[in-house]
Amino acid sequence: MNQNQTINEILRLAEERDALILAHNYQRDEIQEMAHITGDSLALSMEAARTDKPVIVFCGVHFMAESAAILAPEKIVLLPRLDAGCPMADMITAEGLREFKSRHPGVPVVTYVNSSAAVKAESDICCTSANAVKVVASLAEPEVILAPDRNLGRYIAGQVDKICHFWDGYCPTHERFTVDDVKVAQADYPDALFMAHPECPPEVLAHADHVCSTSGMYTFAKESPAQCFIVGTEAGILYRLRKENPGKEFILPTTRLICPNMKLTSLDDVLKALQTMSPQVTVPEEVRIPAKLTLDRMLAVPRD
Repeated sequence: MNQNQTINEILRLAEERDALILAHNYQRDEIQEMAHITGDSLALSMEAARTDKPVIVFCGVHFMAESAAILAPEKIVLLPRLDAGCPMADMITAEGLREFKSRHPGVPVVTYVNSSAAVKAESDICCTSANAVKVVASLAEPEVILAPDRNLGRYIAGQVDKICHFWDGYCPTHERFTVDDVKVAQADYPDALFMAHPECPPEVLAHADHVCSTSGMYTFAKESPAQCFIVGTEAGILYRLRKENPGKEFILPTTRLICPNMKLTSLDDVLKALQTMSPQVTVPEEVRIPAKLTLDRMLAVPRD
């Protein structure tokens, strides 16, 4: 089958299975184009919980499918590529977090949603890159543990008046992005605004005109009068940025900003998942219930 035929067969099977296809902002262009809904990991998981569809096809990485299973345990959650993991999420384990907590007794743990269900279950509250500062500021305690991303943690620490303890994890894709990459791009595009994701190293963020989540980048690019943007996050975001802003230019400053795990899922993988109704991702109740509590607490933090 050619690409169009594969997409048509996927959509036909999705209708037959009564399935909702979700795609993360970093997925391949053709996956985003085919999906029913695109977005960041938490927003997609909330869509999974909200829909009346009994089957969720999550085009993303493993922790994202777990989050959907946490919020929608009664539904079948399919992850087309079971080997699509997240190196940052793999840098922390529940056992490791318990040991870290023992060195800081009574200090609440704020865990990035880019983490396994087991790690969430050992935490007090979750956060996203969009609401991290607000979540941490909402806590009464003067100290917090921030896991697993040290870069996001340091960004948060610069915005709140608290003692912060960082887990030493990071996103390898954002970590490979350097100040030299930024300077070269700014020299080539002097009128461009540089927007950066807080998973980037602190020295890179210091050069940014705007630091925000992926959803924040969509809003910033749309509302800004600027015509050119240097994009400091994974390359998959360019698909929607260019689609929503046809008159504007978006520059990827380095090809190192491509996550191999996010690019694993192909149209053929999605088709096979719907044909076989596998692989399925589930979360045991003894993990799911405390993990869900951390997400519920996060969602209870007032928004602007």
